[in-house]
Amino acid sequence: MFNALVLNKKEDQKATGNVETIKLSDLPEGDTLVNIKYSTLNYKDSLALTSLSPIIKDYPMVPGIDFSGEIEESLNEKFKVGDKVVLNGYGVGEKYWGGMSQKAKVKGDWLVKLPEKLSLKQAMAIGTAGYTAMLCVLALEKNGVTPEDGEILVTGATGGVGSVAITLLTKLGYHVVASSGRPEHSNYLKLLGAKRIIDRKELSQKGRPLAKECWAGAIDSVGSYTLANVCAATKYKGIVVACGLAQGFDLPATVMPFILRGVSLVGIDSVYCPLKDRIEAWERLSTDLNLEHLEKMTSVIPIQDVMIASKNMIEGKSYGRIVIDVNS
Repeated sequence: MFNALVLNKKEDQKATGNVETIKLSDLPEGDTLVNIKYSTLNYKDSLALTSLSPIIKDYPMVPGIDFSGEIEESLNEKFKVGDKVVLNGYGVGEKYWGGMSQKAKVKGDWLVKLPEKLSLKQAMAIGTAGYTAMLCVLALEKNGVTPEDGEILVTGATGGVGSVAITLLTKLGYHVVASSGRPEHSNYLKLLGAKRIIDRKELSQKGRPLAKECWAGAIDSVGSYTLANVCAATKYKGIVVACGLAQGFDLPATVMPFILRGVSLVGIDSVYCPLKDRIEAWERLSTDLNLEHLEKMTSVIPIQDVMIASKNMIEGKSYGRIVIDVNS
């Protein structure tokens, strides 16, 4: 018997979540049993927990799109008992029971062995948000953006993706500009390495098809008018990496930045990202991420507080990374 946060939903009502005691036999099929130590609360999790988006496909559901833990049983030849692993995406917490539980059964092919330099807690302080941020940074690098090219803009800066992206880019020598609508967290963003902070209002309204060239590259987790304006103000041959839709999933832009300045828009999918790219991202995180910064951007909550924390995240009352101790 073990504990898990279980979401239930009746017809058109909002989902309700409670910590319940369940049995191993209740878990869905999978070739690998993981003893979970930590999960994390991402924006996508919060959308599901608050029923603001139809992310969850079936109920009852254990939410949590990622987790870290140790192998308890495995029929997958890649893993042995005691291996430390991390999981991100693959529909876990959406189609399949997820990480907000003390145990999970999953396909072993979905797991990545945790780099030795990272602890299980640090893995979830990074979580899907941090892993996505690393994929974004890799996309900038692979498209030739260097620190010498100029400023890199990070939107949604106080969120999980934004926070990790800032500290990664800073350690790699980039000059980072943060876009945020929360002036009370300016010192936090500067601590992570942001050299300059702009008000998100400068980007969140309808803008011009082309604006003054400002950014050599950008990482955007916001979408909608923000992403359109970021593209319009990106320098010739600049790279804009898109990974989120906090403002909206629409893109009210024109082709002007792409055909007149050669700007490239690169999309990041962290859910079904190929295994080799996942391994590369986690290895880079273990060497490139400032772990002192990671600690300062992280808070830890018990599993009983998840429903309240998800509501606060949607209302913009949280920042940084929220780790869930599923055993507390």
